[in-house]
Amino acid sequence: MPTRRLSLPCQNVPAPAQGLLKSVALASLLTAGQAAALIVPMEGWAPLNGDANRWTDAGGACLLQEERHTQSFPAFDTFEKASSFAAQMQKTLAARGKTQSVKNVAVQAVDREGAWGVLASYTFVKAGVTYRVSQLYLSDSGKLRTVTGSAEAAKASPCVSGMLEFVRYMAD
Repeated sequence: MPTRRLSLPCQNVPAPAQGLLKSVALASLLTAGQAAALIVPMEGWAPLNGDANRWTDAGGACLLQEERHTQSFPAFDTFEKASSFAAQMQKTLAARGKTQSVKNVAVQAVDREGAWGVLASYTFVKAGVTYRVSQLYLSDSGKLRTVTGSAEAAKASPCVSGMLEFVRYMAD
């Protein structure tokens, strides 16, 4: 099954994902094709700068990113396993918030067609701007794949609700 990939431009996206993944790996939470573009089923969303791997809403207030990583990531076959990992991840991200600008962390197990993933939501401050981030962690043939949605927390854009719903319920 091909993996869908979507990347966001670094200047518009909070960058906690790399650091968070390193933190998760360092905490020993992780165990041991060609990418196709992510299809965003929301009206008004389009590839950023014509790149089918970068998506934004019409106003540029919301961004979506999908990435494949080389890190191992377990495939969770039960709610209990995914919830256990989510609890460990919650502790790691909360601890990271003490030294970095990650706050309001919530992590939970989510069902994806018989498999389980982990959804992390948090706020992140970069260059004085607070972003609301929703990040889905999935196993893709034993490797980590993330789907991330972000938007400035202070802006009440109508795209936020649909973006968060997409990451929470539809991205797989």
